[in-house]
Amino acid sequence: MTAIKSGNYSDFVANFKPTLKINSPGRINLIGEHVDYNNGFVLPTAIDKHIVFQFQKTEGEICNVYSATFDTMLTFNINEVSPSEKEWENYVLGVINQIQERGKVVGGFDCIIESYLPMGSGISSSAALECGLAYGLNELFDLGLEKLDIVKIGQKAEHTYVGTQCGIMDQYASVMSKDGHVIQLDCQSIEHQYIPADFGEYKVLLMNTNVSHNLADSAYNTRVAECGSVVKTIAADHNNVASLRDVSLELLNSYKEKLEAVAYQRASYVIEENIRVEKAVAALKANDLVTFGEMMYGSHDGLQNKYEVSCDELDFLVAFSKDYDSILGSRMMGGGFGGCTINLIHQDAIDEFVEAASKAYKEKFNIDLTSFFAKPSEGTAIVTI
Repeated sequence: MTAIKSGNYSDFVANFKPTLKINSPGRINLIGEHVDYNNGFVLPTAIDKHIVFQFQKTEGEICNVYSATFDTMLTFNINEVSPSEKEWENYVLGVINQIQERGKVVGGFDCIIESYLPMGSGISSSAALECGLAYGLNELFDLGLEKLDIVKIGQKAEHTYVGTQCGIMDQYASVMSKDGHVIQLDCQSIEHQYIPADFGEYKVLLMNTNVSHNLADSAYNTRVAECGSVVKTIAADHNNVASLRDVSLELLNSYKEKLEAVAYQRASYVIEENIRVEKAVAALKANDLVTFGEMMYGSHDGLQNKYEVSCDELDFLVAFSKDYDSILGSRMMGGGFGGCTINLIHQDAIDEFVEAASKAYKEKFNIDLTSFFAKPSEGTAIVTI
């Protein structure tokens, strides 16, 4: 397996004759952060921003995957797939590996990928990449994979080739979402229900800190281990405990003296966040957006102070939003250590808030703030060429 260096790929593009086109969306998560790998509740949805994939079959065993966004090419033999030293290549290769692990046969193919997702914004471009590729190959080679298979292939690829022990939420939202709805996903049973995303005069606004982060190299996997240590301690006495989903606050508190202080804080956040998600869902169904927003602020407080995956830039933006009655809720979103805040804001106040926040953020950090709207949208799908 070799990667061609960046260069002139005009001939490749000119001769490319796609027979299949796929849109694979990014996602937002309104509430329920860092609980999916603890079998908790989450409230994500795909959004109206995508990675676009175009495919064609080729003769032989050689595959070419060209990123038009970064003008770089990955070339490999379909029968000699192995991990790469380049992170982005492992998202591709990991998906191929997981498809082959399921006994499915993929032949030679060419693919052009073009991303319209803001990089490093916490809207899970990685899941969009994994799921879009798997979805396309499933169609191209008639592999017979179900949507849930594609979700699990994306998640497992990230575990095995990328090294991030992510939960299932990102891939699930990317594939399974429904236009105009959010997904209440139970990450323990992998069951879901669609809830109409009726925010009335309020919009979902994302404010991008433009602070880069890398989940594989950050404290993400450390948090997984910390939560696992709590489960292990409690499960030694309670054989019905398999994850933090099975632990109540009362049970956790009874073990407080036996746990490392930091691990206790992590677990208490997860359990409290699950409670917040359930309250937020009830509020959304009742069209009680004020309570919904309060749950968002509570989520950020826990992520900042108990789970410690926020950063100064995110905390500044959430604190800044509290001066505006037009904003019902704000929180960091995604893995943390950068990325976006997600804000529920009245449509009439958007321009004023964005202008004021951008000015204050620039003065504080000397970084340009960017923003964009997110509309709940359909999951990964075929596009007519």
